[in-house]
Amino acid sequence: MSVDNRSEVRQFLVTRRAKITPDRAGLPAYGGNRRVPGLRREEVALLAGVSVEYYARLERGNLGGVSENVLDALARALQLDDAEREHLFDLARAANSTSGPPRRRRARQVVRPGLRHILDGMTETPAFIRNGRLDILATNRLGHALYRPVFANPVRPANLARFRFLDPAAAEFYPEGDDSANTTVALLRTEAGRDPHNRELTDLVGELCTRSAEFRTLWAAHNVRLHHTGVKRFHHPAVGDLELGFEAMPLPADPGLTMTVYTAEPGSAAQDGLKLLASWAATVDQADQTDQVGGTDQVGGTDQIDQPENRPPHGRGQRA
Repeated sequence: MSVDNRSEVRQFLVTRRAKITPDRAGLPAYGGNRRVPGLRREEVALLAGVSVEYYARLERGNLGGVSENVLDALARALQLDDAEREHLFDLARAANSTSGPPRRRRARQVVRPGLRHILDGMTETPAFIRNGRLDILATNRLGHALYRPVFANPVRPANLARFRFLDPAAAEFYPEGDDSANTTVALLRTEAGRDPHNRELTDLVGELCTRSAEFRTLWAAHNVRLHHTGVKRFHHPAVGDLELGFEAMPLPADPGLTMTVYTAEPGSAAQDGLKLLASWAATVDQADQTDQVGGTDQVGGTDQIDQPENRPPHGRGQRA
């Protein structure tokens, strides 16, 4: 159930090599009949300062025992960006791991009460905590309202990748569909390199590859990405278009978890949209509570665990 490290290394190096032309690498484009779209193996070896035989061994997927100096030289030769360089080092660490056989399924990740208090204290901005598999583990009230289409599916934990590729509502929710698809796959690919024995992640990738041709194509590209800050656009079914800045902050005390917070420029249409979203969320919450008292419970118990007012006191019985 783990990622095949040799195959990952081989495909990653081949796809990166194919992106670099001789001209971009500062090499003469001798020979008019090039059989590869990018650099030849011997050209990468020349740029990295290693023998052709040694580079061929690396591209066959064998990073065992490779020094950091060689990895650095390879990253420079292939003009890897920060995310790609980090991914290469992750693959090398996995190749040199002596931790034994793949690990079993892990204990469910739990969001600490202190982190939930931080989320709940953010009343004017959407925020949530996710893991590397893109499961949403906790939200504040406005974050839950923003991602209402994701939580419409009763399967828990709500998963951003499954929503993007398997839920028809994603096409409207993400107006920049190609960008959201590329980012989602790149984040999962990055996590797979960092944690190749994560069985839950492998299962998710297998499901998405089986059920989505779009995901399968993007997964084969072996692209990776760092996703710490930027702008994201949504089309919310209740409040319309939202253009929000985001900060995605890894949580050092909780390895594997990331807190994402959305912001809007003061005085912007997006800020007005967030105010409207907060008003809409309050109306929906009130209606949900009325339905529960009346016995209809239209939202459903699994959805309510993400709402702050439905959490047990002091973190007892929390679900991640």
